[in-house]
Amino acid sequence: MTEPIEIKGPLKVKSTSEPKSIAGAIAQLVRAHQPVEIQVIGAGAVNQATKALIVARSFVSTDGVDLSFVPAFVELEIDGEKRTGVKFIVKY
Repeated sequence: MTEPIEIKGPLKVKSTSEPKSIAGAIAQLVRAHQPVEIQVIGAGAVNQATKALIVARSFVSTDGVDLSFVPAFVELEIDGEKRTGVKFIVKY
């Protein structure tokens, strides 16, 4: 069994993030019954996060978990500048 992970705040995914790694983190959080939220900025990051959610869904389906998500806009501050991003709220 893998060690539990502790994540404070939302997962932040970039266009260069590896979907399988993010999917593993999502699956661990779901299995630990912890809330999961992913935040992204930009089309490339949305793409990687979506792939990660698809892979995570297959990871937890073997445990009988039906993972889904709700997309929403979020205001983020990066380097003192306000940016609009997307957040994925994971449901299970």
